[in-house]
Amino acid sequence: MRYPFVFLFVVVGLLQGCAVPVVAAGVGAGAMMSADRRSTGTMVEDDTIESKAQKRIDDKYKDASHVSVTAFNRFALITGTAADENAKMDIERIVGSIPNVKGIANELSTGQASGLAKHGDDSRITGNVKLRFVKSTAFKADHVKVVTENGVVYLMGLVTRAEADAASDIASTTANVAKVVRVFEYID
Repeated sequence: MRYPFVFLFVVVGLLQGCAVPVVAAGVGAGAMMSADRRSTGTMVEDDTIESKAQKRIDDKYKDASHVSVTAFNRFALITGTAADENAKMDIERIVGSIPNVKGIANELSTGQASGLAKHGDDSRITGNVKLRFVKSTAFKADHVKVVTENGVVYLMGLVTRAEADAASDIASTTANVAKVVRVFEYID
């Protein structure tokens, strides 16, 4: 048998009545990995960039700011709110000091951080954009990463210009989107 571990999971799942979720989760994860245009090494580096940057920012600016770092193909997007312009620039320096960061888009605003209700709105917007991406035939939804902050949708990914245009059009026509910012890397 070529894949005994898969067989084991299916058998255990059948015994527990959950074979479909186990198999579906495995297939879904494999499909996402195979469709991503980044190498596995780059995906790991992106995760490392995000976690190291977030830890360093959180260590220095504990309660003073709401900041998120998203990395795609070693390019870092910084979103959220910094206390002031000096903190904004310092956060960019912190992210830039992480090994393998090849570029930064510092989209931090300054002032008071938005509340939990706004974060819930942003999560809904992200979910709606992603759902509309899945329904589109113009590109593969997992080629574009979606980040939403204060109603602004940031789109990241390795895409063709036609895919970027289609993704931007879909995002900009999604309910409650204030603005779309492209942070794409073009492959054509």
